[in-house]
Amino acid sequence: MEINNQLLDELLSQAENNERRRVNLDLRNGDGDTSQRMLNALQPGTHVPIHRHTTTSETVILLRGHVTELFYNEKGVECGRHELNPAKGVYGVQVPVGMWHTLVVHEPSVIIEMKDGAYVPLTMDDIWQYE
Repeated sequence: MEINNQLLDELLSQAENNERRRVNLDLRNGDGDTSQRMLNALQPGTHVPIHRHTTTSETVILLRGHVTELFYNEKGVECGRHELNPAKGVYGVQVPVGMWHTLVVHEPSVIIEMKDGAYVPLTMDDIWQYE
């Protein structure tokens, strides 16, 4: 599969018409591929809850748009802010294992997300429960 402007445009159009304001495209080579790689097309207004991955780090690379990745400590206090914006020469961020994080979408954007190992669904313990 070639990742080009036409594909990004198609994904962003699908995300615009999706109730969640985002769609993803699996980039694995098949069911036996235990990596986690996907394109995620995001529209402003999508809600990505604060969450964590307890068994893997996450690499986020921005292909188009402008997003901010926010990190939080165990008390829910913001402890990191990473503005990904190709116009400013900032393309990606590494989210450490166990780091609480979320994404704010400032304009239609497409990211590549990569994690180690096979997909493990988030549990309620991995989604921040607001107080």
